Amino acid sequence: MSKLAPLLSEDIIERADSLNTTLISDAMGCTGSMDYKIKPVASGMKVVGTALTVSLRPGDNLFLHQAIYDGKEGYVLVADGKGHTTNAYLGELMAGAAKAMGIEGIIIDGLVRDKETLSESAFPIFAKGFIPNGPLKDGPGELHKPISCGGVSVVPGDLIIGDDDGVVVVPKDKIEEVLSKAEKKLDYEKTRLESIAAYEKARTEGRPEGNIQPHWLREQMKAYGL
Repeated sequence: MSKLAPLLSEDIIERADSLNTTLISDAMGCTGSMDYKIKPVASGMKVVGTALTVSLRPGDNLFLHQAIYDGKEGYVLVADGKGHTTNAYLGELMAGAAKAMGIEGIIIDGLVRDKETLSESAFPIFAKGFIPNGPLKDGPGELHKPISCGGVSVVPGDLIIGDDDGVVVVPKDKIEEVLSKAEKKLDYEKTRLESIAAYEKARTEGRPEGNIQPHWLREQMKAYGL
């Protein structure tokens, strides 16, 4: 029987969806990101949702199949493929089944196949790359337990955000704190970008005014006598 963690609230998902992985990571002190090789199979893919976890034997996708059929809307399937690079864990058929089940997307520490089809699909898949070799289907594995994916701990119910920069995991007990910090950082960045644009416009018009050097930089450089 499926033992899915409770779904995160719609409010949390909406707030997270308005942010990006860089803001989320900054809010966690520049941490939380999976291995840099785990990227979307096509540019522009984004996924936000509640973690549904599975641990796989290297090169074997038996439990990944079961995880797909345990899933439903609101969940992001996160699979610890142990970084295996000899076999693909999934392709067009499994991706189609996951999409049909309502799963928001799949994150996998390993390889996939059927690149052309997966890249053209609107279904978000994040992996380390592609290989034609198919997987074994013997097991064993584990479902709905804490795992490690791309060097980051993932507990069922954690918040998952993936975009072109990679994948970030927010522990479920830190979500409110992290989102609040990320939202403040977003506001700061918007204001900062406006200031930079205004300065550039003034400079190109021959009337540079003010100083766009950030205050924190000036303070930090004082330690070096600059």
